[in-house]
Amino acid sequence: MKNAVVALFALVAFAGTAFAAPEVIELKKGVKFNHKAHVAAVGNCKKCHEKAPGKIEGFGKDWAHKNCKGCHTEGKKGPTSCKECHK
Repeated sequence: MKNAVVALFALVAFAGTAFAAPEVIELKKGVKFNHKAHVAAVGNCKKCHEKAPGKIEGFGKDWAHKNCKGCHTEGKKGPTSCKECHK
């Protein structure tokens, strides 16, 4: 019972913080990232955030090209070409 209460508390605490993030985040090179849409589609913060929630450790061009583009390619959903992200 105690574990269930702790798990529920953690879920509520992390969910509230994730939804507190800006809906659209503007990254470098004209890339706009819709955080709210990704939370709804992916559902698992740890897919992107090693330590949910917060900034993505190691985030940069190489990380984004590997993880973001890789996820879009794998899921056959979302932009995968340069001009689709960099407007």
